Amino acid sequence: MDTLIRTLLLEWKDRKLPDVTKRDFSIELSENNKVNNAIVITGFRRVGKTYIVLEAVNKLLSKYSREEVIYLNFEDERIINPDTNLLTDLIPEAEAVFGKKPKFLFLDELQLIPNWSKWVRRVLDSEDIKLVITGSSSKMGSSELPTELRGRAEETKIVPLNLDEFMRFKGQEKIRLPFLLNEYLIYGGLPAVVLSPEEKKLELLQSYYRTVVQREVIDRYKIKNENVLKTLLTLLINSNYITISKLFNSLKSLGLAVGKTTIDKYINNIKSSYFMEELNIFNYKIINQLMYPRKNYFVDTGFISALSTKFSKNMGRLFENMVYQKLKTGNENIFYWKDERDREVDFVILEGGKVRSLYQACYDISDEDTFDREVKSLLRAQKVFGCDDLNLLTVEIPKNYKEIKGIKIFSVYQDG
Repeated sequence: MDTLIRTLLLEWKDRKLPDVTKRDFSIELSENNKVNNAIVITGFRRVGKTYIVLEAVNKLLSKYSREEVIYLNFEDERIINPDTNLLTDLIPEAEAVFGKKPKFLFLDELQLIPNWSKWVRRVLDSEDIKLVITGSSSKMGSSELPTELRGRAEETKIVPLNLDEFMRFKGQEKIRLPFLLNEYLIYGGLPAVVLSPEEKKLELLQSYYRTVVQREVIDRYKIKNENVLKTLLTLLINSNYITISKLFNSLKSLGLAVGKTTIDKYINNIKSSYFMEELNIFNYKIINQLMYPRKNYFVDTGFISALSTKFSKNMGRLFENMVYQKLKTGNENIFYWKDERDREVDFVILEGGKVRSLYQACYDISDEDTFDREVKSLLRAQKVFGCDDLNLLTVEIPKNYKEIKGIKIFSVYQDG
């Protein structure tokens, strides 16, 4: 194994780093931190974690040498059946090859190596080395972080390009062009997809999807009934709302006998790959949340377009998914609301146990009936919760729209 490590280290010394388009995420590193914690970069596969890491590496290389700043990717196909010795030998081998220990170690997809967390803890306790590690599985996230790293890791979660970043990748900066917004909604914000020609985008998204299903769900959780999992994913992608009972009945009608407990387990497995998230209805009686359908949102709108079995693009759903991802950043307590007359508010933001903000996401409010429906739902929820922060998000505000007192209307062209 030490021969492979030596090869990887020597290749690193001569490796040409790619030019990187700047994103809104950055990694700030310093040798002088009082507490030596690991920086953990998590997120969905192909979301751009590696390029954000390489941007930080490039920045450090203006001050330090390649012997002091080392980057390794553990998805290298030459690393077959990796064992703990790969990590155990890493620092001694780097010292032997370069004549000194590294000051910074950037380790991509480290979770693929057995006992990686124990090695990280040992290095943090015994070495003066700054560790930056990345992973595509939630097992590296704060909620599933191994016990030995609790309190010793600082997590940054990377998501697909937001609209501002997308425009930057397109060289448009703040200019809002309708055809570019539609491209963003339909094909999403995964960096490589954004930079690909249109005829290749869906093919690339489908390839990413297959990789995630196989590596992050089937292989990781050793799922035997792949057909059930893949059919379940198809049902999820083509549904706005889900319940375990409805999914159970749908699978049963397709001749796939699977228990409700297994369905729930598979959904949690899918969520652990960062592919999908669920939104519960808001109700002060917590028990009632479990009785209502959950809304499902995906890490990137491109997957809805690439994998949906429906012929026409549902721009309303794509827009709502985009708004969810924007609001989710920095808001953990987010729900939806619906009353007995089916008046619905897309997003309810809680703070300190109370409703702080209400948001409607509507792709097109030019139709008067649509506009009235969205407004009436907001006003009804305002009475229920006593919340005065009412927001309606849309693509473009019609010139002849009527102002409604207390409701703020935002256009993505104006407000991003």
